[in-house]
Amino acid sequence: MSREAQITQTFVELADTFIKDFDVIDFLHQLTVRCRQVLAITDAAVLLAYPGERLHSPAPCDPSPAFQQVLDAALAQGPALDAYRTGTAQAPARQTDARTRWPDFTTLVRDAGYRYTCAVPMRLRDDILGALLLLRTAARPLPAADLALAQAFADAATIGLLHAHTLHHHETVNEQLHTALHSRIVIEQAKGILAARRNITLNHAFNAIRRHARTHQMLLTTVARNVIDHGFAPPSRPAHQHGNRHTAGVEEGGKRRENVASTWLT
Repeated sequence: MSREAQITQTFVELADTFIKDFDVIDFLHQLTVRCRQVLAITDAAVLLAYPGERLHSPAPCDPSPAFQQVLDAALAQGPALDAYRTGTAQAPARQTDARTRWPDFTTLVRDAGYRYTCAVPMRLRDDILGALLLLRTAARPLPAADLALAQAFADAATIGLLHAHTLHHHETVNEQLHTALHSRIVIEQAKGILAARRNITLNHAFNAIRRHARTHQMLLTTVARNVIDHGFAPPSRPAHQHGNRHTAGVEEGGKRRENVASTWLT
């Protein structure tokens, strides 16, 4: 698939939130997957915020310990937090600028093997849901065109989240994000059970759960609960596909949430 086709498909996926079973977790995971495929980056993560929650950074896949440390640090310092607070992209022109602004975060980033980080806000006018964090192993800044495209992806994702038809006011957004965060605990448990049962990695276990959910148009949490409660084991490879239907969800937003509260990453 050409890069242009991937970009087009990404925007279609980010707009596909007006469905009954909108799955927030799968939606945000797919955003980071597309960023890795299309942009000149190594890794990506979405940091979301809503009030009344402590900083939190779980992930539906299997991040390395070093990457998880970077994500945990990003909740307290770094370009993602600044992008969320200011509503503007944070893309230092030089590494010295990053070390001056975010010394602890930059040290962890370098220890993890990354050489450049930047972030764009997930925003719609005055509504800011969080930020999209982008990491590169190359020491050069992200190309301006890629940074602009990342902002466009983040904007499209925010619009999709805020206008999903299942929600009607910002309190419901907070409730759904809160539910999604706790639902991911169920997904993590299911991943561990399936990985142990099949002697596979946690990432492969998550991919099997995700493929089954998409193929059968089910929520990730529904499949995960079947794994935990009934010993269900989704096939390693789908027998057939039902197109590229994408499921996910959040809607009608309030103003800027005051705490970054959860992380979705590739």
